[in-house]
Parts: sequence; C-alpha cells; structure tokens
Amino acid sequence: MAVRVVYLGKLQDVAGRPESEFSSSSGDLDWPDLVEVLRNHVNEDVADAVCDPRNKIAVNGQIQSDRESLVFKHGDEVALLPPVSGG
Repeated sequence: MAVRVVYLGKLQDVAGRPESEFSSSSGDLDWPDLVEVLRNHVNEDVADAVCDPRNKIAVNGQIQSDRESLVFKHGDEVALLPPVSGG
C-alpha cells in the first residue's frame, strides 16, 4: 500500500521536499497515521503544520472538509495546501 503526499507552497519549504511516498504493509492509513508518519519520516514541523485548520487537504484532487475521518487508500495522492495569500 502506497500513498503519495505532495507539499505545496510554504509547506514544501517546511517539508524540505516537493513530495514523499509512504508505504504501509498493514493496510490503509487514516489521518492520525498520516500525521505520525509525517512526524517520524519528514519532520515535526510539517506534521504540526498539517494539523493547522488553515491548511487544506486534498485527496485525489478533491478538497476534504473533515480530515479526522480520512482514510487513505493505495495509490491516493494527498496534497497539503497552505492558505492562499497575496497582495
């Protein structure tokens, strides 16, 4: 089972890379699992950032409103989107 995580905008800087791929032999990943994987395999700052409600989560191109109930399946692309700013 593999899930691809794409870091966009400032989250790419925080993660130090544009994307990661995580595999699990135990089955699907839920939201707490993904946060823990980010904390252990990327860094604590990106794990903390994705928990900030201002940052959005998209799964396979669809923005998700309830991250706590997310379960990621094999082949899913999870995009982590910071708030849009400009001027």
